[in-house]
Amino acid sequence: MSSSDIFIGETIGTAVLILLGGGVCAAVTLKHSKAQNAGWVAITFGWGFAVLTGAYLAGGVSGAHLNPAVTIGLAIEGGTKWGDVPLYLASQLLGAMIGAVLVWLTYYGQFRAHLTDQDVLRAHSGEEGMVDQAAAPKAGPVLGVFSTGPEIRNAVQNVLTEVIATVVLVLAILTQGLNDDGNGLGTLGALITALVVVGIGLSLGGPTGYAINPVRDLGPRIVHALLPLPNKGGSDWGYAWVPIVGPLIGGALAGGLYNLAFA
Repeated sequence: MSSSDIFIGETIGTAVLILLGGGVCAAVTLKHSKAQNAGWVAITFGWGFAVLTGAYLAGGVSGAHLNPAVTIGLAIEGGTKWGDVPLYLASQLLGAMIGAVLVWLTYYGQFRAHLTDQDVLRAHSGEEGMVDQAAAPKAGPVLGVFSTGPEIRNAVQNVLTEVIATVVLVLAILTQGLNDDGNGLGTLGALITALVVVGIGLSLGGPTGYAINPVRDLGPRIVHALLPLPNKGGSDWGYAWVPIVGPLIGGALAGGLYNLAFA
């Protein structure tokens, strides 16, 4: 597998993953969206289909890691060369940022309508018509479209939740569906992994929104901070380390557990 294969596959695959995953969050969240208030089940299945589509597109090119936690787990397991890890991670981050920008472009009118709606602004402001950064410094009214956040802010619990959920994901990937060269998902593996993601969302997603993927959270959070969204509020950088550290620990633990129990 060449460096160009890794770059192209991971960038495009992760971009599609975030476009469809962030897209369902936008559809459920934003006013004047036909899917507004569709609920948690719609979000979990939307993210599952996002994983399926991204993995199917990239599987034959780069192995469809699409997630630094998966890359780390595969490197520890032995299916990915450590020398390829930085390129995988950089490509995934770039793809995640591209996907987040595409979500913004797709829902451009809905973002503007939502962020200028007086009912929305009252819920996030000290003064009508403006987001009060001092009153709501952690998360703006559309941050959930781009990145995750906890229902109860407890760093130990939040990290542990992400670790547990990511171990389930990466261990499921490592124990099935690897392609012929042992470096990523095959077609059947993509389908099974998508269903695992749905299961994780339904069962383990309630506390933190189940990032289970550092670039899924970091890339769109960076885009949220940079986009010219009116009254967008904060990007909650104080929490941003949790969905990075937790999944990376989970991916490493899954790789080690696979070598101990399954190899």
